[in-house]
This record gives sequence, structure tokens and C-alpha cells, in this order.
Amino acid sequence: MWFTKNKKAGALVALAASAALLLAGCSSSPDTTGGSGSDSGSGDAAGASVTFIPKNLGNPYFDTSSKGGKAAVEAFGGTFNEVGPAEATPDGQVSFINTATQQGVDALAVSANDPKAICDALTEARDAGLKVVTFDSDTNTDCRDIFVNQADAAGIAKVQVDMIAEQIGDAGEIAVLSAAANATNQNAWIDMMKEELAASHPDIKLVEVVYGDDDDQTSFDKTAALLQTYPELKGIVSPTTVGIAAAARYLSTSEAKGKVALTGLGTPNQMREYVEDGTVTEFALWNPEELGYLTAYAANALVAGDITGAEGDTFTAGDLGEYTVGKDGVVLLGDPYRFNKDNIGDFDF
Repeated sequence: MWFTKNKKAGALVALAASAALLLAGCSSSPDTTGGSGSDSGSGDAAGASVTFIPKNLGNPYFDTSSKGGKAAVEAFGGTFNEVGPAEATPDGQVSFINTATQQGVDALAVSANDPKAICDALTEARDAGLKVVTFDSDTNTDCRDIFVNQADAAGIAKVQVDMIAEQIGDAGEIAVLSAAANATNQNAWIDMMKEELAASHPDIKLVEVVYGDDDDQTSFDKTAALLQTYPELKGIVSPTTVGIAAAARYLSTSEAKGKVALTGLGTPNQMREYVEDGTVTEFALWNPEELGYLTAYAANALVAGDITGAEGDTFTAGDLGEYTVGKDGVVLLGDPYRFNKDNIGDFDF
């Protein structure tokens, strides 16, 4: 498994030349059946048993983050499992949390579809002795021990605003194609994007925020509807990997190709063809494999008693190096990275 030891910048910034190793060193893909599949680590150390519960299964972004989580669990000699709903609904994760609690696993790693809907189930899990780490999308702070944040919310918002402003000449109508309406991370980023637009880009008008529910076809249809509703639309920002890929697929075969800019958050493998054919100029993301890797190590540190989730706690996350728990139990992975035709060929995830 290839990871950088620079916790602030992440592998995406400093080691682009080494990115071809990203997938080659990984042993196998995680179980994404939504059932009872699990894998035991091969080491002798008594590492934690960690169950990953992403927003939904079959999502390439979470497939990648779970791959990193599995690699970490194998490295510290624990047991990995992944379960989750087929659709990213607010309460779709509850039954999986309850089952994992009944099974007596050591820790849960959850990307929340809603900040409140799963809190009761997570509280019951914690009362039963499980450690709870949220990643990618947080719950209320009293429902978990640690939140592993992929990047600072303000930084994620700003990079997306910067990219769309550059691509449309800092003027014109734009729309946002988000994930679920209750997604904690999406809403935080969008609120900050609105603030950044108001403060620094007075000639850009955000006409609407629509929700594709992290579903490919829904996001595709929402893109079509936006272009029909706003014939003067200059750009779309989609801060979700499912949404940006679906929007790019629509734009690539429409008359809007080259006329309506599209940016947001995506993975290189999803977006490569759209960058190469000119549909998309530039987009951003962090490394979701690193996100899952760091999440698993945070869970193991909690189970081992090395940290409690208090501000100032430190732990070592394998090849990623040392991390410090910040305010409200937040651990920050690093900064977002911008992908374009000049560098996208250097990455494979």
C-alpha cells in the first residue's frame, strides 16, 4: 500500500510521480456485499475489529475508502468488515449499526447520511462499548468519538469556488448539484461556497442547489433539468463524486459541452475520459483510500486506549505518520488537490 507520510498535504500533492503504486500494492478489494463478509488480518497483533458502514454500497468513492480501511486493518492485525445500505437514505444505516453492535465488534467507521438520524443507534453502540469513528460525513458530536475529516470545510468550499470562477471568467449563473439534502458535509461546503461567492465573486450568481441523492441516474436527470431551466447557465459545481461523474456524462454528449463548465469533487478514474475529451477542465478531491486508511487507524487507537478523542491526543496512522486530534474530536486528513489534463495521468484511483 502506497501512502505519503506528509499528513498535511497528503499523497496527492507531494508524490504524484509515485501514484502509479497506489493500487498495485493493495492485496485485495473489500467485501461490499452488504452482508456478513469479513477478513481477518494476518498479523499476530490483537488489532481491533472494525466494521465500515459507508453512505451506500456500490459507490466508487466508498469502494476506494474501504480499500484503504481494509489495508490498514490488515496492517495492524485486526478484522475488517463492510456493510451498508444500497441507497444513501437518512435512516438506511441504522439496521447495520444495530447488527454490528449485537455482533460485538470493537469499532464502527461510519459516513453519515444524516447528522441526527443514526445518533440513537450510535449511542447504543457506544453504550455497549463500541468505539465510533465517523469519516467523510459527520454526525452530531455527541454521537461519536472521532470524526476523520477529509479536508477543512472552508478549504474544500474555496477550491471549488476558485475553479468555477476561473473556468467561467468570474461571471455568470452557476448551479450546485449536491448529494442528499441532509448530507452533513455537502451542506457545510455549500454554505461556505455561498459565503465565498458573496464575499469575493459578486458577478457570479448561484441560481439553484439541486440534489441527486448520490444516485447516478438521478444526478444525470438533475443535470438535464438544470440546463433546461437555466438556458444562460455558465457552470455547475458538484461536490460529490457520483454527481460530478453523472453530470459529465450528460454534458459530454450534449450541445452544452464546452459551453457549460463543470467542476467539483471527483476521482481521477471516474473523470479521466471527461478531462481528456474536454468536457471537464479541472476538478478536485483528496485521496479517499488514505481517508479510509486513517479512519481505521483512528478506530484502532481508540480501541487500544491510546487516545480518547480529546483535543491534543496523538496517534500514529501507519504509513501516513502521526496525527493530532483537534477541537471537537476532529482529525484532519489534509488539503484537497486539483486534477487537470496535465496531471490526471499520474493517478490511479
